[in-house]
Amino acid sequence: MFPCVFPATRHSLLAAAVALATLAPATLSLAQSAQSPKACSSGTLYLSFDTGSQSQAEYIAQTLRRHHIKATFFMANEKTVNGDYTLDPAWAPFWKSLVADGHAFGTHTFDHVYAKRDLADGKIEVKPQFGANGGKLLAWTPQQYCDELNRVDQRFQTLTGTHIDRFWRTPGGHLTPHTLAAGEACGYKHVAWAEAGFSGDELPSDKWPNQMLLERMLKNLKDGDIVMAHLGIWSRKDPWAPAVLEPLISGLEKKGFCFATLRDHPAYKGNLKGPVAETKAGKARKAS
Repeated sequence: MFPCVFPATRHSLLAAAVALATLAPATLSLAQSAQSPKACSSGTLYLSFDTGSQSQAEYIAQTLRRHHIKATFFMANEKTVNGDYTLDPAWAPFWKSLVADGHAFGTHTFDHVYAKRDLADGKIEVKPQFGANGGKLLAWTPQQYCDELNRVDQRFQTLTGTHIDRFWRTPGGHLTPHTLAAGEACGYKHVAWAEAGFSGDELPSDKWPNQMLLERMLKNLKDGDIVMAHLGIWSRKDPWAPAVLEPLISGLEKKGFCFATLRDHPAYKGNLKGPVAETKAGKARKAS
């Protein structure tokens, strides 16, 4: 015979069961907190990735997704291992997925344009890597340079339906007073990287093995540093991302670091999305 349980008793037992069920996750959370470092106890780091061969693009996106980390991507229309270009329509699903994940985006000049030097007449000597003028030395006005930065925003909006953030990064780190002024005049803030944040993924792997690069970053990165790597490098024989990114993130998390996009960086906060303003060459020249 089954024991008789009165309604009041059943209600009491049900209430107790609900209370225990509510308490269990909180208890588990406290236990997990006690086993892991205090969140952001060592500060915040800002991961950033420039386009490249795209050989590691999916791996990097999946790794960030797995760790719930948001980063900043600087885009140029570069040739990929697929034989197409990074801002071709075929890459729209990839960029849309990163938008959905909450990442930030900046311009790296559309044709991956190297700034060579400032000219006396206020123009800028440049050398695009890709596009119709790839490999040619050109003399651009500040307005032409601004237009080149804007081309990435225009293409990204076509591919994803959203504007990029108002960040830019010069290819190769070649920044001149005139290019800096041109970027600022048309609404972009330039973003470099910390010395400790240089991933070294462009360096020859025989002289700079992945383990060495990993240990260097784990040792030297500090609060506020911006980290720079690529979505794939043609020249490096031993790819950086598959060997370094996962242990780097895990190691930094264990040390108490958090990660954020440049939207939250003190130097770039407030650089909102939206169509950037064009600027007249005279205004940019005056700003330089």
